[in-house]
Amino acid sequence: MIPKKILVGYDGSDSAQKAFRHALEVAKANQAELLVLSVAVPPEPAVDVEMEDMLDEAEEHYQEDFKNLGAAAKAKGVALETKILVGHAAEQIVRHAKEWGADLIVVGHRGKGRIAEWLLGSVSKRVASYAPCSVTVVR
Repeated sequence: MIPKKILVGYDGSDSAQKAFRHALEVAKANQAELLVLSVAVPPEPAVDVEMEDMLDEAEEHYQEDFKNLGAAAKAKGVALETKILVGHAAEQIVRHAKEWGADLIVVGHRGKGRIAEWLLGSVSKRVASYAPCSVTVVR
């Protein structure tokens, strides 16, 4: 299936930037829409006021990144949308992919050690397990 809607999980890390570059090339080749989704993870337990503050801080944090990603997409002729949500990263990526009707999710691989991954799990592994569409994990 040719992807027409590609969602990229983005946290600003090197692996997320690689995932974005990969997704951008796939979007260009297939004339697909590209959505960059960042998720601010609140401390537990979170209250609504705290979540609103987190969203404001995340928007400020990603402002420059999103500007640069937008310029890269524009240079390739790819329509780009950016969005920030608050919650658990994998859960929000999967939920939003369903709502948006994504054909492909692209995420970076963090490369955590085996013990940390076993104890904490990984966003990419959870997204791949529960996604409503194909998932590409970029190393």
